[in-house]
Amino acid sequence: MHFSRNAMLSCQLLAAHKLRTLLSITGIVVGVGAVILMVSAGRGAEKRILDRLGKLGMDLVIVNAAPARLMIGRQRTVATVTTLTAADGRAIAEECPHVIAAAPAVSKSLVVHWESNNTTTAVIGMAAEGFRIRKIPFARGRPFDADEDRTRRRVAVIGPTVVKNIFGASDPCGQQIRIGRVPFEVIGVTRPRGIDANGMDQDDIVLVPLETAMRRLLNVPYIQTIYIQARGSQWMDQVEREVRALLRERLRLTEERQDTFTIQNQTTLLKTERDTAHSMTLLIGSVAGIALLVGGVGILAVMLISVRERTHEIGLRRALGARPRDIRIQFVVEAALLAGAGGILGVMAGIASTRAAAVVGFPEAMISWLAAAIAFAFSITVGVIFGIYPALRASRLEPILALRSE
Repeated sequence: MHFSRNAMLSCQLLAAHKLRTLLSITGIVVGVGAVILMVSAGRGAEKRILDRLGKLGMDLVIVNAAPARLMIGRQRTVATVTTLTAADGRAIAEECPHVIAAAPAVSKSLVVHWESNNTTTAVIGMAAEGFRIRKIPFARGRPFDADEDRTRRRVAVIGPTVVKNIFGASDPCGQQIRIGRVPFEVIGVTRPRGIDANGMDQDDIVLVPLETAMRRLLNVPYIQTIYIQARGSQWMDQVEREVRALLRERLRLTEERQDTFTIQNQTTLLKTERDTAHSMTLLIGSVAGIALLVGGVGILAVMLISVRERTHEIGLRRALGARPRDIRIQFVVEAALLAGAGGILGVMAGIASTRAAAVVGFPEAMISWLAAAIAFAFSITVGVIFGIYPALRASRLEPILALRSE
């Protein structure tokens, strides 16, 4: 009963000073809203990473014929190695028990012509199994097959960016393009896939049979990449060990020598990307949480001013029988009400900001209701903590001295 009276009295007193009350909760509103927005943006970024890697398949292992280092999950090549061959890809598919298929590939940036139009794009020579291993979807047309690869047919599958750059609104299927000086027939167009984990535009590509690329386009005996499909995501680490052991044996690498290739495990890459996104979310959320503490300082200042202004009132209540505990409860309740109002407005602001971000250019932003609940609870906690000192100070006032105060 005393609590309810204190709460009603606190509401009346806070409503009597509207501007001061509004200013005191501004920090809480900004802090809670910023936490929700930042965490929601982080969740959206994490979902985008999962979707992007999921399109590649969680059973994909990639071997690159170059020593490279991973920086935030992304491949950075520092040298070119020419020791891997197409036979290594076939050996992996045949000799590694936990491998379903392997597709060697080689790539180079070349100029592609159609009539008077041309564009520079990534031309990838790839075994036919690569379409299934890499889960490449088609908008129209078809992929080339193993027979076309073996007979070195001059056929090509192009990405939508290449279509836009040189064909415009024309249908590319059945058209003749020239890659360098070699003519190719376009037999298919892939669907848009966006940017991959290595930062490569998967739509700005031309795919041709591996043997055709190696013999007729690039004239090289080596490959750069092997795409490998594991028997399941649970076997990824086992596949990596099997592939590494087989390649080291085929390349005759002694124990003292380092690998002349790198193996990129999708599950490892996924974990790295998710950990990075999660760390950034925590960092940004923590920085945004500082605004909550600033809001708590604002509540502390307002409550101290309130104690000074209401000294006479406190003395009168004490003289009429109010206990120090009653005074403490009243001021703590006022601080909690301030923080609660700021928390509610902050949650509303955070949700509105997240939805606005989703509309104006960040569609992956996902409202984190858990973050909203935690931020609201934290705002109440901050308000109560910063309201304790003014409440103690008010409860320790002597009734007579308080009544004499002006």
